[in-house]
Amino acid sequence: MPIYVYRCEVCGTRFERMGSFSDNTIPACPNGHADVRRLFCPPAIHFKGSGWYITDSRNSNNGKPDGKEKSESGEKAKETADKAD
Repeated sequence: MPIYVYRCEVCGTRFERMGSFSDNTIPACPNGHADVRRLFCPPAIHFKGSGWYITDSRNSNNGKPDGKEKSESGEKAKETADKAD
């Protein structure tokens, strides 16, 4: 069940109440006042699972290219130079 935040228009007290999505009743202020409004607040989000942490999105060599990629780029440079001759 979601937690809703309310504010009393008379005394300014903010309070929370848990209620269902279909419940449209507005509770009374803890100080006894009836003029209460529901406030809109962003929901709390909790990410779970892999891919949400910085350690999950990087490879084992901290984002640096491995030696294989370097040698391939070196071979491409050689081929380009041979074609130019």
